[in-house]
Amino acid sequence: MTKGKVWEPHRAMSNLHLQQDWPEPVVRVQSLSDSGISKIPDRYVKPITDRPSSVAPNDLPGGQAVNIPIIDLGLGRDEVLAKVAEACREWGFFQAVNHGVNPELMDRAREVWREFFHMPMELKQSYANNPKTYEGYGSRLGVEKGAVLDWSDYYFLHYLPTSLKDHNKWPALPSSCREVIEEYAKQVVALAGEVMKILSLNLGLKEDYLQNAFGGDDGVGACLRINFYPKCPQPDLTLGLSPHSDPGGMTLLLPDSHVAGLQVRKNGCWITVKPAPHAFIINIGDQIQVLSNAIYKSVEHRVIVNPNDERVSLAFFYNPKSDIPIEPAKELVTADRPALYAPMTFDQYRLYIRTMGPRGKSQVESLTSDKGCDGA
Repeated sequence: MTKGKVWEPHRAMSNLHLQQDWPEPVVRVQSLSDSGISKIPDRYVKPITDRPSSVAPNDLPGGQAVNIPIIDLGLGRDEVLAKVAEACREWGFFQAVNHGVNPELMDRAREVWREFFHMPMELKQSYANNPKTYEGYGSRLGVEKGAVLDWSDYYFLHYLPTSLKDHNKWPALPSSCREVIEEYAKQVVALAGEVMKILSLNLGLKEDYLQNAFGGDDGVGACLRINFYPKCPQPDLTLGLSPHSDPGGMTLLLPDSHVAGLQVRKNGCWITVKPAPHAFIINIGDQIQVLSNAIYKSVEHRVIVNPNDERVSLAFFYNPKSDIPIEPAKELVTADRPALYAPMTFDQYRLYIRTMGPRGKSQVESLTSDKGCDGA
């Protein structure tokens, strides 16, 4: 979708509700990888312009190696505020260390999911998802027939609001899985709440502004997508996850500790993130871009795959309550900087990626106007 073209959420909602199943038979990427194929199927081959570059992505002009900022959240408040403000404005991403989440729990959470993906296929298939909810075991994000697919499988589940949380939809095996997820999510929600305060203060707002705009402690949404990227025999032809900005509020990613794969777009270059030990990779989503009136911007990112190593990562999405209209904070709207976005609920907004799959920043850009949201 290009800038200026109207996204029609009500029509998309109607179409999606009619979509009871995926448009083509679901193929598990892990099964393709385990079969020992030497050539990936055509449906995973990206157009030439979208394939990973053969140029080392962190070798920018001048030969200077770069990485997203690493911020110690245990530093003094003023220093943390300053470092997060700079990272959000310059990158839209940062790595957080000394964040309060138990490091051993982080390791357990990642490894229990690695165990799940190596369970027998019949067990995993019992949790197969569909386009109506996405909760469960999946292998594609959009419902567009004939789409070029990503080289990944995943598991998606709800944590907040509690009305959506259903332990029966979480894997029963490994035996510790549900217990680990519950404790992990509880601690990550606490971290997300602290980051929301930091972001609010840096925007010149009250520290509880963004949390309240998301629906408050009892209204905020939170969900977890565990990404599994199997070994790929032709990693130069495909991607584990296509370029996109996250449609939600904020993402806290626990990356694989063994092999890098996340790439962030910066000044037209793809920067491979080098994970710090027991760090969360935190990034701004489209909803905070809207609330901040584009002072903070969500940033395109993608995932590359590997011929020798599989990867597991846990993406924790911290989102607004689904039915609250999200619009720029009135304190951030002035005559010189009019509101760039009209109100839209997150329920309406996220239908774009559920219908079309990940497509750069095309959705949030389609909603902006150089003259403000009313085009006047």
